[in-house]
Amino acid sequence: MHKYEPQTFNLPTLEGISDKSVEEHLGLYAGYVKNFNAMTDLLQDLAVDSEKNAHALSEIIRRRSFEFGGMRLHEHYFSQWEDEARALDESSALGQALIKQYGSVENVVAQLTHVGNMRGPGWSILYFDPQSDSFHIGFSGEQHQGHFVTLPIMIALDVWEHAFLLDHGAAGKGKYIDAFFTNLNWDVVVERFNAVQ
Repeated sequence: MHKYEPQTFNLPTLEGISDKSVEEHLGLYAGYVKNFNAMTDLLQDLAVDSEKNAHALSEIIRRRSFEFGGMRLHEHYFSQWEDEARALDESSALGQALIKQYGSVENVVAQLTHVGNMRGPGWSILYFDPQSDSFHIGFSGEQHQGHFVTLPIMIALDVWEHAFLLDHGAAGKGKYIDAFFTNLNWDVVVERFNAVQ
């Protein structure tokens, strides 16, 4: 079976998000990778006697997608900060598409921020549907639920408490989300968008 390895990211020092917070968060990401691999191995072991291990198998199968979702969403998340923050070129294909649907890039950021500030942990996510040539903003309360199935992710904003508690405290989600967008490298988002055109 394929073994996943944690990716490395070329992250600068971020504004409003400490190096310590990023270090702790990267450790959490590595845990998702480790847990997914361990669960995959365990499934093979338990499948030797699937009747005896039916309950354990079903629980692991249900939870394994949570670990995989955590792995992949964090890979989207950290790669959005690689190199350095860059503003979106509004004349780009992505910029024009966002403006056409939302009126302005600021409106997209505002809607992602609103979803991110909803009560409870999760992810605020911007998806793109190539079939309808339109974007969708969604919320995944758990990493394996609430998604627009098959749609490519353009922006993944982690709003679980671990993303902001260290730097901003329990009531600091809004400050953290502002910092997220301050540090966003929109060139990464442009590349994602261009790849699905």
